[in-house]
Order: sequence, then structure tokens, then C-alpha cells
Amino acid sequence: ELTEKCEAGIILTGSEIKSIRAGGVNLGDAYGIVRGNEVFLLNANIAPYKQASYNNHDPLRTRKLLLHQQEIKRLLGKTTQKGLTLIPTKMYFKKGFVKIELALGKSKKKHDKRETIKRRETDREMRRQLKRW
Repeated sequence: ELTEKCEAGIILTGSEIKSIRAGGVNLGDAYGIVRGNEVFLLNANIAPYKQASYNNHDPLRTRKLLLHQQEIKRLLGKTTQKGLTLIPTKMYFKKGFVKIELALGKSKKKHDKRETIKRRETDREMRRQLKRW
């Protein structure tokens, strides 16, 4: 369940920018963390750029996010008190700069998971029945 969203800048190297332009980004396992007065993006996979030779970057390195101090304090409060997690939802270009959209995510409760599993199984059964016809 995703609640609030905010936009952040990200510090990248040249080969990472070129790789992002080529579509080599995977935010599947990525998450954000607040350490002190800074926000970092962890486990975001930006594929190595093939033409970068020896100047290539580490695909899974920790990247610093650029936010105002007010936003960092607000996010720090919400992630520590309410148990919310920073989840990157999308990465895009805005006026030539790479921006990342962060959302505050809340994990599902056990009964919510059961509902999701039940819904998935009924959908699968319906598709199976439709295939027979």
C-alpha cells in the first residue's frame, strides 16, 4: 500500500546516465533509507554501460538522493515512527536531470495477504475455465 509520493534528485556518474537513457534500470528490489540528514537509494540496479570501458560503475552501488532538509526530516519521522518504507516507484528525466519518485509504503497485514492470494486463485481458475471453451 503506497501513500505519500515525493520527487528527488539523484547523484549519478556519466556512465549511469547513459545506461538510464538506454533503458538499463531495474528498481524491483530497490528501497530508500534515511541515515542522519541524508537519504540513500539501495539495491537499484543500473546496468553497466557497454561503451564506458574501464570507467564503468558498480551496478548495485548505494546512491545519494537529493531532497530538501524539511522533506528529509518529514520522511525520517514517518519511517521511524509508523514503520513505513521508502519505495522508488519510477525514474524519469525532467529538464535533462534524472529524477526518482519515492512513495511511502506500508506492508500488508496477514488478512490482506490472504485476500490477495484468494483473489489470485479465483482469477487463475476463471482463466482456466475460459481456456477450455
